[in-house]
Amino acid sequence: MPPGLKPAGAFSAEERAAVYRAIHERRDVRGQFLPDPVEDAVLERILAAAHAAPSVGLSQPWKFIVIRAPEIRAEIRAAFERANDEARQMFEGERRALYSALKLQGISEAPLNICVTCTRGGGVVLGRTHDMDTDLYSAACAVQNLWLAARSEGIGVGWVSIFHQADLRRILRIPDHVVPVAYLCLGHVRELFDGPELEARGWGRRAPLTEMVFRDQWPPETDG
Repeated sequence: MPPGLKPAGAFSAEERAAVYRAIHERRDVRGQFLPDPVEDAVLERILAAAHAAPSVGLSQPWKFIVIRAPEIRAEIRAAFERANDEARQMFEGERRALYSALKLQGISEAPLNICVTCTRGGGVVLGRTHDMDTDLYSAACAVQNLWLAARSEGIGVGWVSIFHQADLRRILRIPDHVVPVAYLCLGHVRELFDGPELEARGWGRRAPLTEMVFRDQWPPETDG
């Protein structure tokens, strides 16, 4: 066997079940956070899992800003509230009322926040020569790794996306060549929704897999 390689094969039934359980039980947590702190050893394991994500050209474009300071989180919360007020006005009638009733962040309730960023640029990168956004996709893979590892540790994660990027840059002092990809709230949880919370709240439904799989080419009669 060539150096650097090792045997590959399927996991045991128990190992597979654990992987698929983490995938299917992962939830976007907003309101179920407990006040207990996230232990340093747990946080290190979760961040190590994120750092193990694949990246285009082994560029590893991510950085993780771990945010515990109440005053920083208060500024982030205020930035969310301003953007959320704007977002609410984009919906009408019953949809706006339902939007207003949704809890869309746990910035203050979660004991820990993490901003995952992507450093852009860096010249010619293997694999990014024809799609300059592959570094952003790599950072998204790190977010998913973090999320699944957190689920296995009993840590809930909520992705807060309703911000003006300029506000995050200002508050977290993020340089111009760095993109804030995900603002995450983390904390221990005692319970989770059986399915997506937005489905439980009546905002939408999870589409069946059969609607998402095409064969060989995009069907001409399909728009979305």
